[in-house]
Amino acid sequence: MNVQPRQAVAPIYSHPNLYQVVNVQNSLRMHQIETSLRNEFAAGGSGELSPIDVWPELWLVDEHDRMEAKRLIVEATATALEDWLCSVCAESNGGAFELCWSCGGDRSAAQ
Repeated sequence: MNVQPRQAVAPIYSHPNLYQVVNVQNSLRMHQIETSLRNEFAAGGSGELSPIDVWPELWLVDEHDRMEAKRLIVEATATALEDWLCSVCAESNGGAFELCWSCGGDRSAAQ
């Protein structure tokens, strides 16, 4: 039995920043989920079109991958890192920092 992939019904991911979309595309590709990038060069149409209509979009090649792709996209775009206290100077640092902004202490020492 030859099963054909289902056609895409909606984009799986869209973002105003092309680099963010390509990053997600690469994350999916690493898990053998193929996508098609659309609106890659559409930004020139903004003004005539609604800005959101020219955002780059990722479309799945095979709709059977939608559930796994959604899970991987959440994982790839997660940015909420917990704040941490420096073990050297007890300064509070944002989750995005690997070194203490005050004394340069390493985050891994605080864990």
